[in-house]
Amino acid sequence: MDWARYADTWPNAEHSAFAQARPHRWHVQALGPEGAPVLLLLHGAGGATHSWRDLAPLLARRWRVVAPDLPGHGFTRLGALQRSSLDLMAADLETLLEKRGERPAAIVGHSAGGALALRMAQIAETPPSAIVGVNAALDNFDGAAGFLFPMMAKALALNPLVAPTMARLAQPGTVQRLIEGTGSRLDDLGLALYRACVSDARHVDGTLTMMAQWRLERLRAALHRTKVPTLLLAAERDRAVSPDTSERAARKMPRAEAVTLPGLGHLAHEEAPEEVAARIDAFLARHL
Repeated sequence: MDWARYADTWPNAEHSAFAQARPHRWHVQALGPEGAPVLLLLHGAGGATHSWRDLAPLLARRWRVVAPDLPGHGFTRLGALQRSSLDLMAADLETLLEKRGERPAAIVGHSAGGALALRMAQIAETPPSAIVGVNAALDNFDGAAGFLFPMMAKALALNPLVAPTMARLAQPGTVQRLIEGTGSRLDDLGLALYRACVSDARHVDGTLTMMAQWRLERLRAALHRTKVPTLLLAAERDRAVSPDTSERAARKMPRAEAVTLPGLGHLAHEEAPEEVAARIDAFLARHL
């Protein structure tokens, strides 16, 4: 995506900055007191920093919130095609954080970002003190279930014609149906932001590249050894990631709890940011 086109309208753009941390050129938003504990926010596949537009300012009242666009998503330029797997993306995020001089006290991840948060906790030399997953995509899936845009997985990620074709299909009605297909309902601004994402061929290509390389076997095999306190928020109406996914994962983990969010869908943090922020704040206050 072209930052010059959206710099005046992108949510929380006044907190945006760009950083080169090999191999990617990252777009990062940082807000909140600079001396506060760092809270890293990781969006899901197909999303970008706009996903945190309302939640991040609420969390920033208490924490130093750092939210990057994942490689190939939003305004982060993918620097190497073969570094979109779970483990390599976790390693590249560590490189970015080290360059910025930030060590997250906790990580919050949505959907695929929840899997990434847990993997970072499993392999980091200095793991965070707490993890929160919002509809975390922790199961093996049929197609792209558990990701934001299920229809993308039906395309061949290596076909150079796929991303431009998908981008041309990003009509208002199509995007609204995709969002509602996850069990969520967003306002006009939310829909417009996702439409901006899926109408950009580079963003779509980054999403498809991530999906093509995504594997969860190592993450799942290490769940029983993942001792970081973990809160798994599971929306009752989520049609992309079943709430059972969080419950099963929590039973495998020594210090995890699963909490159901009634009446919300896959994008629960966008539908009810105040409720999600309150649950995150309360959990982190106990563990940080």
